[in-house]
Amino acid sequence: MSFYPGPSGPLGCTNIQEQRERWERKRSRTARELVQTEQRYCQQLELVTTYFVEILKAKGTLRQDIRESIFSSIKAIHSVNQSLLVHLENGYFGRGFDQFCPHLHHYIMYADNIYNASKVLGIQLKKNKAFRRFKKLQEARPQFNNHKLEDLLQLPIQRIDQYKHFLQDLAANTSTDNPEFQQISRAVTAVSEVSQHIQNNTQRHENHLQLCRVQKLLKGQKTKVLAAGRWFIREGWLKMVPPKGAGAKPRMFFLFSDMLLQAKRCSPLHPTNGTKFAGQHAYPLQDCTVEKVFGHTRSQGGLLSLTFPKAKLLLLSSNQEDLNDWYQSLSSAVRKLQSKLVVHPRDDLCRKPLHSAGDSHNTPSSSSDPSRKRNMMCRSHHLQLCHLLMDFFRLDPG
Repeated sequence: MSFYPGPSGPLGCTNIQEQRERWERKRSRTARELVQTEQRYCQQLELVTTYFVEILKAKGTLRQDIRESIFSSIKAIHSVNQSLLVHLENGYFGRGFDQFCPHLHHYIMYADNIYNASKVLGIQLKKNKAFRRFKKLQEARPQFNNHKLEDLLQLPIQRIDQYKHFLQDLAANTSTDNPEFQQISRAVTAVSEVSQHIQNNTQRHENHLQLCRVQKLLKGQKTKVLAAGRWFIREGWLKMVPPKGAGAKPRMFFLFSDMLLQAKRCSPLHPTNGTKFAGQHAYPLQDCTVEKVFGHTRSQGGLLSLTFPKAKLLLLSSNQEDLNDWYQSLSSAVRKLQSKLVVHPRDDLCRKPLHSAGDSHNTPSSSSDPSRKRNMMCRSHHLQLCHLLMDFFRLDPG
């Protein structure tokens, strides 16, 4: 005989009621924080539109195209958010976001322009003395509370991510039979898409900065790093094991999504290129094969073998962790690049031709079999690799 009532008994009803009360408390707390932060957000947007956009337009301190480059769609965003705030303050969260989401294109436009806005603002602060003085006077107003224009212009970008978390919390603590549940769920999807768009923009911008940084590290203009669709992955020193002769030589390697760039440091005595690198070789990753030659002990590091259509590299690292990171990064880059280039032929193109008995004398011999040739090439490569390792250990027993 059980002394605990089932879900339909008094205890079950109590547990359900307690759960609903917890949901309601969490929902109320989220809703209250959303309203409070939205009020503050609208006040800050109003500072920008009133004390900068409108006054600059009236004074003519900045040309219209420059104003639009800096402030973009912030006036439209302010207008949309004022309407949203009215709904939130009256407790209509579902309805408010249902009417707000169709206007998210203003946020997308703003996000797509934000890095250009920062650049144009910097140029004006450097070259336009009247604007520089005007900005300083406006920011000194007590309403700004020591906030700079640069910080305020970032608020719409930050607010989208805040909306995503607020809406996710509201959806998680709203009963499915609540009339607002569907509206809030739709808003979660719409805002999350814009948040992802902004995140992608940020990644592209950071990658562009990395490419520009590497380009500045290379002397001259012969080696081009900036290219559409190229992503920076990593960089670092590795030792190149030569086929024969001298010992391993340290070289700087820059790994991108489509190539591996080998460079050497310029002479530190050079008047202008003392801190730069000279690009030596750019190896395309499209047909690259990456192998660990050895490197199973943490104390001894290891070797990486990279095979390209027209070159072979044997790279040494005495750090096992660094070697593993390079191996993972190279293998992943090659795999991703090759997966984009795979073309699936039609079945009729894949089908092997049929040969009759009379055609048997035309069948290629085993010596001309492509697979046999590949195997012979692989064996030849491994033999060459063994000789390289033997030479290397004779030259550098440590």
